[in-house]
Amino acid sequence: MPIRVLSDVVAAQIAAGEVVERPASVVKELVENALDAGAMAVTIEVEGGGKRLVRVSDDGYGIPSDEAALAFARHSTSKLRTVEDLNHIETLGFRGEALTSIAAVSRTTLITRHRDETAGAAVLVEGGDVREVRPAGAPAGTVVTVENLFYNTPARLKFLKSESTERRHITQLVTRYAMAYPDVRFRLVQEGRDQFHSTGSGDLADVLVEAFGLDAFKEMLEVCPQPAPRSDLPPIEVYGFSSTPSLNRSNRSHIILFVNGRSIVDQSLTYAVVQAYHTLLPTGRYPLAVLMIMLPPEEVDVNVHPTKAEVRFRVPDAVFAAVQRAVRRAVIDQSPVPPMQGDPYAADGAGWGARRDEAGGIPTRPLVPGEQQLRLELEAFSPGRYSQQRPDVTQLPPAAGDTDIPVGPGKPARPRTLPILRVVGQVGAMYIVAEGPAGVYLIDQHAAHERIMYEQFMAQQAAMEPVAQRTLDAATIELPAAAARLVEEALDVLAGLGFELEPFGGNTFRVRAIPALLADRQPDEVLYTMLEDLESGAEPGAATLEDRLTRRVCKAAAVKAGQTLSYEEMDGLIRQLERCEYPRTCPHGRPTMLHISGDELAKQFGRE
Repeated sequence: MPIRVLSDVVAAQIAAGEVVERPASVVKELVENALDAGAMAVTIEVEGGGKRLVRVSDDGYGIPSDEAALAFARHSTSKLRTVEDLNHIETLGFRGEALTSIAAVSRTTLITRHRDETAGAAVLVEGGDVREVRPAGAPAGTVVTVENLFYNTPARLKFLKSESTERRHITQLVTRYAMAYPDVRFRLVQEGRDQFHSTGSGDLADVLVEAFGLDAFKEMLEVCPQPAPRSDLPPIEVYGFSSTPSLNRSNRSHIILFVNGRSIVDQSLTYAVVQAYHTLLPTGRYPLAVLMIMLPPEEVDVNVHPTKAEVRFRVPDAVFAAVQRAVRRAVIDQSPVPPMQGDPYAADGAGWGARRDEAGGIPTRPLVPGEQQLRLELEAFSPGRYSQQRPDVTQLPPAAGDTDIPVGPGKPARPRTLPILRVVGQVGAMYIVAEGPAGVYLIDQHAAHERIMYEQFMAQQAAMEPVAQRTLDAATIELPAAAARLVEEALDVLAGLGFELEPFGGNTFRVRAIPALLADRQPDEVLYTMLEDLESGAEPGAATLEDRLTRRVCKAAAVKAGQTLSYEEMDGLIRQLERCEYPRTCPHGRPTMLHISGDELAKQFGRE
């Protein structure tokens, strides 16, 4: 094939691949242009997850009418003139590729009026070709409408995710720009519904309340700039908010960083934030943080990544130290002492609560989740469940014959997978001691109960019979915008687990039912527990997500370490564990039991 020079249209479509990956990329480029134009109000409208329509309106300076068409020419920009200008970039955009790349793969209309002009201009570009340029009446500012994204590149269109996923990416993007520019009013409308808005008050705290919710913001600490340790280092300011150790997540995705107003991805600086919590967080848990890093433009190179998501610092160690020092100081100085309230075994580690008993006002611990559900009796045709009743303490322990397995038509649906065990007692309110024909077994009561409920839950799923508990009153829960999009994506999976959720306008959902295993918990507490798994879902596929959420449900509902069990409760748990398909590990892979053989006991006592 002979060598040819590609046409401008083909070259523009190829180059668009680096700039426009998905609808959120279009929103990013247009919002950055609006901010660079001095906008104080930006409205983003989205339809069809951004594939059908993206419209960004701003009240910035606008474009002179005689330059409107030139804005679509490749490498046309008003933000730099020479190579040296790259060392002093203070704008979000500078390459002059955004509008060209967007227009190459869509039908784009630009309507703009400069503040100093009385009339504006309208430009229509389709597939990279300018179709129309005409005068237009318009308010000062710019409106860019992008329709039928990727209509002329079907291969790229085919690889886009679902509309709900694309909407979530757009929500996250707009939320981050609102954090970086709290003095700008942002409004996001998706499918005709308001999804996010910021006040433009200039206070980052107002944006965080809208983005994370008021409850989460109450656990955030203000991060203030710290003086530089040496005079020869460049001036670096780090400010924003970071969470108390009690508010944490299972992944680093909630550590959000900005450099000179630009959202970036930097593993080193993310590690600096995590290191600031050294010894303050359990392994595998990470804080929430929104940090602004400000330094002279010449100290940072922003021209190192196609989407400008990564930057390079002239003195990276100084920036690392500044971030770590500022966050550590905030956490050490401001972290409150955890209050003595809440569930000691809750996933968020809220701590013990104090209440008084009816007799003499003596402080006692609160009921742990599921404590009213401790009648652990095995039914012959059930993989094991325990009822909603407390055990009858007047009953005697079951006779040995009661545990025999019947034969013939009456045999259980699940065979025994462990030898017959006899409960001896409980150690440290954590482990059940049982005797078997081959020695002694130590059984982790929490891990064992997780395994029992997990197999029960999965059996119900296989039979398409999720057990749900309807709430007495339908509760309404308002979620942060990004979290609401996650729930929308996973509605079918959550329904299969026993959740019944209905969109109730904006980012609000009505909760009509939750899994029966979690019937003793508040609906909003259960839903927020599920959200953490939705947010950390790195593995694709509804089946994987469903399995992960099921494990979380079982973990939350299982009896906990530190919970004293009666003989009947321990015996019922062992009877159920004996009928599990995989009784030796919990759903997370931890062992449920340890075995000490009779020979080992004899050896330890010197009887050999």
